[in-house]
Amino acid sequence: MKRRVTKAVFPVAGLGTRFLPATKSIPKEIMTLVDRPLIQYAIDEARAAGIKEFIFVTSRGKSALEDYFDHAPELESSLRKKGKKELLKTLKSTNMESGAIAYMRQHKALGLGHAVWCARRLIGNEPFAVILPDDVIAAEKPCLQQMVEAHAETGGNMVAAMEVAPDKSSSYGVLDIAKDMGSMVSVRGMVEKPAPEEAPSNLAVIGRYILTPEIMRNLNKMKSGAGGEIQLTDAIAQEIEKSDNVYGYRFRGQRFDCGSKAGYLQATVAFGLARDELCDELSDYLESMVNMRRAAQ
Repeated sequence: MKRRVTKAVFPVAGLGTRFLPATKSIPKEIMTLVDRPLIQYAIDEARAAGIKEFIFVTSRGKSALEDYFDHAPELESSLRKKGKKELLKTLKSTNMESGAIAYMRQHKALGLGHAVWCARRLIGNEPFAVILPDDVIAAEKPCLQQMVEAHAETGGNMVAAMEVAPDKSSSYGVLDIAKDMGSMVSVRGMVEKPAPEEAPSNLAVIGRYILTPEIMRNLNKMKSGAGGEIQLTDAIAQEIEKSDNVYGYRFRGQRFDCGSKAGYLQATVAFGLARDELCDELSDYLESMVNMRRAAQ
């Protein structure tokens, strides 16, 4: 019997140096797309997929994340008195119930694999999801929900995958495909950040995973990989050799790399245009900016 995926790990220990000076005083995950922080998009996606336990792997300076998910009695009281029911409803959607969320410290920046390993005692012997909040995915059905539904059929380990241009392969873990079944591929191997000429395919791993507890046992070995860090993809690759139970899932949706400034700006525009109350004004502004640039040329 396949066990349901009800736990998710959120690695949020990074310093966010690409967004300095903004991240000098606030965690990158609190930066907003329109009016919601990046971490809220990740939490909402997890909830839609049936996740009940949320495990944050943090570091120093991330206390604002803990505060964000706490109740705000004074603010709630103020909104209630002023009759602002919609705002109150929005505010309450950010609250996490006692016991649903846990925080673990990653004391040294030793890589994504190490960050996931920090949550091992809370994961125990269950399958679990990993969500990287930097990867924001706009989709009709949330990406992790798509994966959980597919995982119910396959079991094993599953990574979200998307096609990338060959010259971008050195920025990703890339799949070596054994069998292509459309939305799903069985995986023969994984290569972390290969040179374009050495990439086994153009199918890259992005920040959504469903993993077996065996991954934690592989991470226990603490072997350094690409960049001298403990790589999650290396631990997954070991499962291919031992169990042949690793799959790539071509999710339906558009992924934005909000770990980069360009990706963050693109996501801001896309999510802004998707909002009915902002669409007309924002699209008119963008059109005027394009026309001004063309005139200047």
